Amino acid sequence: MYTINFWHVLITAFVSMVIGALWYSPVLFGKLWIRLSGFSEADIALAKQKKMTKEYTLSFVGVLIMSYVLAHFVQIAQAVTFGQGMQLGFWIWLGFVVTSFLNSVLWEGKSWQLYALNISHYLVVLVLAGGILAAWS
Repeated sequence: MYTINFWHVLITAFVSMVIGALWYSPVLFGKLWIRLSGFSEADIALAKQKKMTKEYTLSFVGVLIMSYVLAHFVQIAQAVTFGQGMQLGFWIWLGFVVTSFLNSVLWEGKSWQLYALNISHYLVVLVLAGGILAAWS
């Protein structure tokens, strides 16, 4: 039986949301993501008007679940240092994110650039989240 600290999971999920907000903002890769995703300025203006509360809430639930499951992997792997957690996050990224997102290129016609941008986001998230969760375990 593993003891998962829900506060650590919650903080890690919040950090993941902040990374995503920065990653897909104009400060970093937002303009590139808009272009590669095929959105127009009108699409973005409409999204800003919607406030997107439902989308952000569901996104947070998703990263909360991801952080919770990652915390289990940290416990199972007995990762107790930031570096060990980062390594675990990397392997989870490589085994699950890189392979799963590949389908967006192969079957949905998304570009390799968009694929690289999206999987890079999850690389940063999972490596940092793994490090945080391991250091706090």
